Amino acid sequence: MANYSMTEKRMSTSRRETRIAALQVLCEIDSVEHDPSEVIERRVIEGSFSRTSEDFLRSLFNGVIKKREEIDKMISEFAPSWPMGQMATVDRNLLRMAIYEMVMSDEIPPKVAINEAVELAKVFGSDSSSKFVNGVLGSVMETAV
Repeated sequence: MANYSMTEKRMSTSRRETRIAALQVLCEIDSVEHDPSEVIERRVIEGSFSRTSEDFLRSLFNGVIKKREEIDKMISEFAPSWPMGQMATVDRNLLRMAIYEMVMSDEIPPKVAINEAVELAKVFGSDSSSKFVNGVLGSVMETAV
């Protein structure tokens, strides 16, 4: 990566980088049950987010946390062969983020949310994660969106 100053870095934070930060926070909370407000505050302090990116991170994080029970019911409905506790942490949280963006937020088109989740699954998930995430989200889109 080029040698950017802190100001330039803060200005260039992409939505994908912000989604990665949200995924990291959600996975930490999900895996080790740290306090959500402490985890998000620490991540914001450690990160070099533009104001817009920080707002997006907080919005995505807070939305998923607030709607987690409802989102998890949807995941269970659309992936009945995979109990939530047996699903990979990364896959589960990518689905949570994408379903929140697809169904409960109107910031981006559902197809963009699916594409972002699939791309992140390719990077952070197992070999089969992207297909799994795409299949579940495709079913959500057909039925719930």
